[in-house]
Amino acid sequence: MPKLKTNRSAAKRFDVTKTGKVKHKRAYLRHLLSSKSRARKRHLRAPGVIVGTDARRIKALVPFK
Repeated sequence: MPKLKTNRSAAKRFDVTKTGKVKHKRAYLRHLLSSKSRARKRHLRAPGVIVGTDARRIKALVPFK
C-alpha cells in the first residue's frame, strides 16, 4: 500500500484534539473590525468545532495529526 500524504492546506487550517474533535479558526476577524462589537470579536477568537461528516472528511485529509 502506498504512503499516505497529508493535505498540507488542511493541516494548516485544522487541528484534531485528543478526543477526536476537529478545531478550526473562526472567520470574520481579519478586517473591518471597527464596526464589530468587542464581545463579538472576543467570541470569534475562540476556536470552532466541526462535527459529523465534515469532521470525518477533514480527518481523512490530515491522517497524522
